[in-house]
Amino acid sequence: MRIALGLEYDGCGFCGWQSQTAGCGVQDALEAALTAIAGEPVNVVTAGRTDTGVHALSQVVHFDTTVQRPDSAWVRGVNAFLPQGVAVNWARRVDDGFHARFSAVERRYTYVLLNRPARPGLLHGKVGWFHAPLDYPVMCAAATILLGEHDFSAFRAAECQAKTPVKTLHQLDIQQSGEFFLIHLRANAFLHHMVRNLVGSLVYVGKGKYPPARLGEILQSRDRRLAAPTFAPDGLYLTGVGYDEKWEIPDSEVKSPFC
Repeated sequence: MRIALGLEYDGCGFCGWQSQTAGCGVQDALEAALTAIAGEPVNVVTAGRTDTGVHALSQVVHFDTTVQRPDSAWVRGVNAFLPQGVAVNWARRVDDGFHARFSAVERRYTYVLLNRPARPGLLHGKVGWFHAPLDYPVMCAAATILLGEHDFSAFRAAECQAKTPVKTLHQLDIQQSGEFFLIHLRANAFLHHMVRNLVGSLVYVGKGKYPPARLGEILQSRDRRLAAPTFAPDGLYLTGVGYDEKWEIPDSEVKSPFC
């Protein structure tokens, strides 16, 4: 049988989602906890891998098992074996045709950026930071240029393994709340480092290094060397994964705690 799970995690204590030989991935912790409950080896498939230091408020995974357990065992039982930085929020049996990654039709992220002269203390690891004042209206103008279906090669990591760099960015909204900038992104899929590379270039616009139109030129160039450096992972949150209603996956998008 196939089980889908929704979980959240603090990326600070892990070396990213993917399993590592050192056992430091979120996947390592989750598979160990699931194996303890199932009494047999369990391997999970995720909707999307996250980098070291990136957080998830609503990640989705699936796994196959031969054992029967109540849904509560896959939630409270598994949580009893997980480290404090990871928690399963829901579990449900799904059709064998469901795939956490390939059945997903969209992913949603929020980047939380602290904009003040002093670096974060209490929020270290939970927010990105930029010290110089940022021009909010100019950043918003630049964001609209990036919407739609494009070849995002200029914002793609060299090690990206995606079959195509063409993605559809449905949403790129920026909110300012005091010292915080909240950058909300929604797309059918994202390339490796795409969100952090977009954030880095928006910061360049905000600080006056790029005019807004420059982002369109960079996009059309498809040249990663022309875009800004990859921004820090600290403020990045996976906030939701969308699926077709036929799969009956809970619409569990969660807003950043800074919203």
